[in-house]
Amino acid sequence: MIKKFILILLFIFNINLLLADDISIWKKSTLNEILERGELRVGLEPGYMPFEMKDKRGRIIGYDVDMAKAIAKAMDVKLKIIPTAFDGIIAGLLTNKFDIIIAGMTITQQRNLKINFSDPYLVVGQTILLDKKFKDEIRTAKNLDNEKYTITAKLGQTGEIVARKFFKSAKINTFDTEAEAVAEVLNGKAAAFVNDQPYNAMFMDAKGKDKLIHLDKSLTYEPLAFAVRKGDPDFLNWLNNFLRQIKNDKVINLHEKLYKKWFIETDWLKKVQ
Repeated sequence: MIKKFILILLFIFNINLLLADDISIWKKSTLNEILERGELRVGLEPGYMPFEMKDKRGRIIGYDVDMAKAIAKAMDVKLKIIPTAFDGIIAGLLTNKFDIIIAGMTITQQRNLKINFSDPYLVVGQTILLDKKFKDEIRTAKNLDNEKYTITAKLGQTGEIVARKFFKSAKINTFDTEAEAVAEVLNGKAAAFVNDQPYNAMFMDAKGKDKLIHLDKSLTYEPLAFAVRKGDPDFLNWLNNFLRQIKNDKVINLHEKLYKKWFIETDWLKKVQ
């Protein structure tokens, strides 16, 4: 009887320890910090159409910005956008300069060693913008893998990784921004530019007509996701439930509305040109 009583006490004690651990994890959660602060801090780099960019008035707009606004609204907190260079954006998250990265970031195993990702909110792939003068000699991406060609990409983005993986013989030049990298192709200094399909499609519509060719067969499968610090299950749980809600709630229909606004319609181009 005494042994049974002791076992019951030990069971209750262990349950209390587990509950205490759960409370401790929640108190340290980024989500709890956001709610107590009353502000969601989002790291992104304006300059990646149509995900995040500056309009003519200097305001940061884009698909990711609208997504961040929706998240902040669902949390009932204010939104603070913190512009950050992409090659330092993971370091910014790890040093608590912001709470989350919403910047068209592709899930990669290398990045996942340092940070955690939510479920994907979009899936894209890398495509190629080609100088039109090469239309007869370069018909597929495979034709670009030649030492006589120069290919550009943005430093630190998936485009650079893919360019170096697929084109071992070609010369790869990287630049701090997409605009600089694709300008090399427009100005005849490079044969091709590698970047995400949505950016390349928008660029073709805006500036690439009659100058470039879009080789739009995707080279990769790239899920884009929100990035958060490791050891934060409560924040990830909330974000994944948010994504399920906006994708499946046919009344709100937010996921479809944002996709249509930024990837199908082009009215927003007038604000940035």
